[in-house]
Amino acid sequence: MKIIGGLVFHEGRGFIKETLYTEGGRFSLSTSEDTILDAENCYVIPGLVDIHFHGCAGHDFSDASPDGLPAIAAYQLSQGVTSICPASMTLSPETLQNICKCARDFSQESSTNGSRLVGVNLEGPFISNAKRGAQNPDYIRQADFTLLEQLQECAGGLVKLVTLAPETPDAIDFIRQVKQSELRDISISIGHTQSDYDTAKKAFACGADHVTHLFNAMPAFTHRAPGVIGAAFDSPDCFVEIICDGIHIAPSAIRAAFAMFGSERVVLISDSMRATGLSDGNYTLGGLNVQVNGKHATLEDGTLAGSVTNLLECMRCAVSMGISLENAVQCATINPARAIHIDNDYGSLEAGKAADFLLLDKNLTLVDVFKDGEKVDR
Repeated sequence: MKIIGGLVFHEGRGFIKETLYTEGGRFSLSTSEDTILDAENCYVIPGLVDIHFHGCAGHDFSDASPDGLPAIAAYQLSQGVTSICPASMTLSPETLQNICKCARDFSQESSTNGSRLVGVNLEGPFISNAKRGAQNPDYIRQADFTLLEQLQECAGGLVKLVTLAPETPDAIDFIRQVKQSELRDISISIGHTQSDYDTAKKAFACGADHVTHLFNAMPAFTHRAPGVIGAAFDSPDCFVEIICDGIHIAPSAIRAAFAMFGSERVVLISDSMRATGLSDGNYTLGGLNVQVNGKHATLEDGTLAGSVTNLLECMRCAVSMGISLENAVQCATINPARAIHIDNDYGSLEAGKAADFLLLDKNLTLVDVFKDGEKVDR
């Protein structure tokens, strides 16, 4: 395919009007294919990569339902998210094993009707009870390397992220053990934590390299107690997630985070739950009741319970808050791909990578979605 007339995204260079080529489902330097796509008056950006969300369209990843994942993947693809790494919750080991097996089975299917499942994100159970947020306290447990091994086996190697509270017993030893084992490529994310600066900094020094939804479910950043946020800032190889739905973080804090970490270290996530794409009402998340009203999803006590905003809407929201379109695109595409080590194949428009791309009009409305060089029927 030859894609002509569009403003093509380049990391660090912005948008350039040029011709883009695909061949056999991959981006290429030229093409022998006859198809021409006119992208005039459109931005051409990579397919989005969401590495932290729980569900959408009435389904939750933690349901471990064979019918749920296809529906989740179909909705995500229709909204421009071509690669997904859905997140589990703090649940029993048996339930987590079933979730991982369901992900493995889905990833092995040949269907092209939905987003590509590129990983599993274990958001718990190795977290702090005091900062559990919408996680079920009944299943919180200490960091357990043997359990992680079991879950990775069930997932067929798909586990890419695991959230950890570093101040909990055995957590630092767990990080060291993971990084010295065959599981070393799993990114360890600091989150749902009461950690102070020194403990978090030690965790990063031992191999943690990610922060779960920055600002949320962790101590605030203050001038005498910088906490996890300060430790992440002082750890240059660390990615930080941001939920930019207009609810979880104030616009000024979003801009401050980009100023602190730079666009190369921020990962936009949706943290969406099953109500995303549906109307207001009563839903569940990790077995807990959630009330959805507009953009707010809360537990009965008012605790925020994920978002009801997909990643494309989060990207637009970031732009509305003063983040440049170039930076917002980077943080929703190549950065999450790098964070879970899939950037050799996904996340940018470089030759050799999967031809996943979106056309957006000048108002950032989604015009078309392409996955593996094929137009998606939305």
